[in-house]
Amino acid sequence: MPKCVYCGTVYEPPRGLTFVTKDGTPKYLCSSKCRKNMFMKRRKVNWVRKSEEMKSKIKRT
Repeated sequence: MPKCVYCGTVYEPPRGLTFVTKDGTPKYLCSSKCRKNMFMKRRKVNWVRKSEEMKSKIKRT
């Protein structure tokens, strides 16, 4: 299953978007929200930071 390059979530194949760069490497995006933020070159967005914090809390327990 592909993993989103922007927020890091794993999603089912019928959902999402595969963006192929000029050099031929695929980039998987789970939603249009991630696609738009990646193209605007935003990296420190609150909802991405919060999802990373939740993942680390789940891994600790």
